[in-house]
Amino acid sequence: MNKLAYDNLKIIWDYMHMNMKPCQVDCIVGFGNYNDDIAIRAAELYKMGYSSKILFTGGLGRNTSDLWEVSEAERFADIAIHQGVERSDIIIENKSTNTAENIIFTKKVFEDLGMNVTKILVVHQPFMERRIYAALKVYWPDIDAIITSPQLSIEEYIKNSVQQGLDEKTVIDVIVGDFQRIDVYAKRGYQIPQIIPDAVNDAFKVMVGLGYTSQLI
Repeated sequence: MNKLAYDNLKIIWDYMHMNMKPCQVDCIVGFGNYNDDIAIRAAELYKMGYSSKILFTGGLGRNTSDLWEVSEAERFADIAIHQGVERSDIIIENKSTNTAENIIFTKKVFEDLGMNVTKILVVHQPFMERRIYAALKVYWPDIDAIITSPQLSIEEYIKNSVQQGLDEKTVIDVIVGDFQRIDVYAKRGYQIPQIIPDAVNDAFKVMVGLGYTSQLI
């Protein structure tokens, strides 16, 4: 990645962060993905005492169906257990295949278990913070959600993702594609609308012009 690409990707990366402070919640919810750092972050928050329960949500989605046979949620549960989380404190939702289903199915699991969950600590990828917040406002508007992510720089995130099986360009394509969904999905009713500064839209156009387009809608 050259300097032009890095500088513009960093603008998008910074915009996608919500920078919320973790607090005590009824349950930590780790959203399935290809990046194992989500499970590690969820385990870290559990061990810090923010909640005594973790729910991992995710079957196999667009970025993992070709990587694994086991569901994202089950893979993350194994990682969390390795990090010191008690198996009895982990709840699995392994049927969802996209963000909307992650939210809807998670809510149903809590209801089926008879859990009175009013506040959750959501763990997703760093560049997904803003998008998951916007989706929660549509599919679970009454939940009090604090959004967090693995505490990684953009360089660390790309390096870790490559080590976990993706090539660098695909990782960047995913970030660019997820930014596009902030606008497109809001127009389709999948997320609440959000203000996107001109500088961020301009950075997106630069990244598209540089060819980071494989994950665009």
